[in-house]
Parts: sequence; structure tokens; C-alpha cells
Amino acid sequence: MTLTVMNVAAVVSLKGLASEAGYGLGSIFYYLFAAIMFLIPVSLISAELAASFPQKGGVYVWVKEAFGKRLGFLAIWLQWIQNTIWFPTVLTFSAVSIAFIGANPNSTNVALADNKLYVAIVCFVIYWGATLVNLRGISASSKISKFGGLIGTIIPAGLLILLAAIWLFSGKPLEMNTSMKTLVPNLSNLNNLVLASSIFLYFAGMELSSVHVTEIENPQKNYPKAIILASVISVTIFILGTLAISFVLPSNSINLTQGLFIAFDKYLTTFHLGFLSPVIFTMLVIGVIAGVSTWIGGPSKGLLTVGHQGMLPLFLQKTNKNGVQVNILLVQGCIVSILILLFTFMPSIQSVYQVLTQLTSILYLVMYILLFLSGIKLRIKYPDMKREFSVPMGKAGMFLLGGLGLFSASLAFILSFLPPNQIKVGSTLNWYLILILGFVIFITIPLVIYHFRKPSWVQNNKVDDIEK
Repeated sequence: MTLTVMNVAAVVSLKGLASEAGYGLGSIFYYLFAAIMFLIPVSLISAELAASFPQKGGVYVWVKEAFGKRLGFLAIWLQWIQNTIWFPTVLTFSAVSIAFIGANPNSTNVALADNKLYVAIVCFVIYWGATLVNLRGISASSKISKFGGLIGTIIPAGLLILLAAIWLFSGKPLEMNTSMKTLVPNLSNLNNLVLASSIFLYFAGMELSSVHVTEIENPQKNYPKAIILASVISVTIFILGTLAISFVLPSNSINLTQGLFIAFDKYLTTFHLGFLSPVIFTMLVIGVIAGVSTWIGGPSKGLLTVGHQGMLPLFLQKTNKNGVQVNILLVQGCIVSILILLFTFMPSIQSVYQVLTQLTSILYLVMYILLFLSGIKLRIKYPDMKREFSVPMGKAGMFLLGGLGLFSASLAFILSFLPPNQIKVGSTLNWYLILILGFVIFITIPLVIYHFRKPSWVQNNKVDDIEK
């Protein structure tokens, strides 16, 4: 049960619900498809890899064992950089939350939430404030994170679903098309799949908890139970939360950054609970701040661990008196700041939100492709290795799950480059330039660093059992 709760907390977020609400009943298909084709393969394969190679380093160790240090470093770099690019999207969600606090109930749009300068300033303040907290060490950041998930995600999600249930059973009109024909979307139009392709990243991060697979009793039996239960809970929250927005907002007018707040406002004012709106939106802000604070230090710590093996220049291995990777956090902050400045050049906040979401998806999916390939390769390379946990059906199960994951991740990777019809992204040329250049730049950087690495970068006094 503990592992189940950990996985749900790692996966579930409310910020992306509006992106899928436009699909109505069709969103159920996408969520279930992503869970079966992506979430479960990622969870079970990473659990086997973690049990087989329990050294610190996670995805770096797995990919290194399969394909060498170069691709291993690329994998953990992508795990870190996609998280860095993700920050502006979740910070935008926070800025919109703040804009809705005290806004006029029944609003179908809050102008401040679309103000580029306002959003950029809020993003800068929250991000750098959270970075300063992280520089004080894990004890400081953990205090902020402790109750943030409960206050900012679980409670608002439960309330949203409860309000939607009351709306439905009281017979109020639904904006969503309830025809069962819409349950299976039109898959012939690739552009209709673009927004849905990012749904795979809703379930990202499950591989991080796989390190605990050997810590539970009878992992061969209990780990799959925890994964399946966490998957069911996560998918249920996503489906019901998405439908809750679809109930009250027309699909052709759902704002990606404001949709959740507008839906909340409509429910609360209809049920004469409008006075709760500022409270709910404040809770959402708390949840975002807690999440940002948690994720600022996490993946960068993993990058530092690998850096001690000689993969990063000494400048990036520097830590402060609290043992925090100070220069990595500063470089991370500079990248985030540059991405926030994109708000100035894109035609709308929504377009910035979507292009950064797509770039995050593209980079993270490359890491997952490497993970699936590594699972298959290591099953072949070490057929007789003793494994505390292995995927169901052994080698055949690995080929099946790895094949499903590889197919779905590759498909989502391709679709993530296409501009969505549902959102005005300005020049299509600019859209492709940002995604292609961003992809090439962030893939090239780790390969260049690896090529020019030096023996002096190895910190022998800090090398742990990653190479043992």
C-alpha cells in the first residue's frame, strides 16, 4: 500500500486535465491506451532492471549495462533536462491559479492569466524562490513538500470529482457529447492525436519508484499488485477529473491553462459555493510550489551522482556546505529562465504552454525508448542472472512489454512534433524550428560533454558503488 501511494503521488497532477477535456468521452480511450501500452510496461520493466542492477544511478546504470556509458549518460541527462523544460509549464499553471484568486466568478477568461509579463514574473519569482530553498538542503525543501501533494492535488481532485458527480446526478445539462460513438476517437486524423500524445507523459516518473522493489516483502507478487493498483487509481483520477471539466465546458472553447479554474468556478457558483473559489485556487498554488520545490533538487541529484564518475566538468560537480549541487541548480535555473522568456515571442500563453509540453515529451520519450531497449537487451545479455523481481512470463514477458512500450513511445515521439489543430501556435515554421532545434541542442549537449570528458573529472573520494 505504501508503494501504491508513492506511485500515485508521483504520477497524478491536475494541470494537464484541460488538455484532454476537449476529447470528452474519447479521453477515456486515451488514458486506458496510455496505461496499458506505456504505464504498465515502464513500471514492470524498470522494476526488473532496478532489482537486477541495484547500484545508485538508476536509468544510467541500466542503459550503460546495455549500450555503454555514452548512451547511459544521455539517458540520465534526458531525465534531468526534460524535467528542467517541464518547470515553465507547471509554473504557468501556478501563475494562472494566482490570477484566478479573487477573480470574478462566472468568468470565461481572466485577462491577467493571459498577460505574458505577469505570467513570466510569477514564474521567475516562484522558481528562483524554490531554488533558494533547495540550496539550504533537503530538510528545508522537505518541509514545503510534506503536505503539498495532499493539499494541492488530492483534495482539489476529490472535490472536483464530487462536484461533477452532483452535477450529473442532479440532471443538469452537459456540454460534453455523450454519444457512445465518441468513446473511440477518430484515429485516422493524426492532428487529432497531437494533444493526446502528451498523455503518455502524464504517467511518466513511475520508473523512479522502482528502486524500492527489493525493499518490499515478496516483490515478485506484491510489486505487480502495487503497480496495477496505482495504475487503476491514477487512471481513475485522470478520467473522472477530465470528464468533470468536459461536463461544464464546450470542447471547442476549453483553454489549456485556464480550463480547470473556469470549470471549478462554474461548479462552485452554480452550487452557491463561490466563496470557496479563492481557497481552492490557493490550494492549487500550494501544490505547484511544493511540487516544484521537490523536483528542483531530485533529478539534478542523480545527475551529480553520475557526474562524480567523470561525466561532468568539475564546475558542475560543485556542492555547497549543505551538500547541494549548487552549480547544477544555477545552470538549471538559467535554462528555465530562458524558456520562460519564450512567452515574449509566442502568440499566446497557451502556445508556449503547449510547445514546452511537446518538447518535454519528445526528450523524455527518447529516454523511455532507451529504457525499453535496455530491458530487452539485458534479458538477452544476462539470461541466467538472478533477479529479485522479473516481469511476468520471464523472457517472453519482457519482449511483449518491451515491444508494447517501444511501439507506443515511438509513436508518441513522432506525433509530438506535429502542431495541434486545436491551439493557435502562430507560425507553423516557428513551431517546428523550436521543437527541432530544441531537440537537437539538448541531445547534442550531453554527447559533446561525454566526448570531451577528462580523467580529472572523476571524483574518486565520492565514487560510490555505481561502477562495482
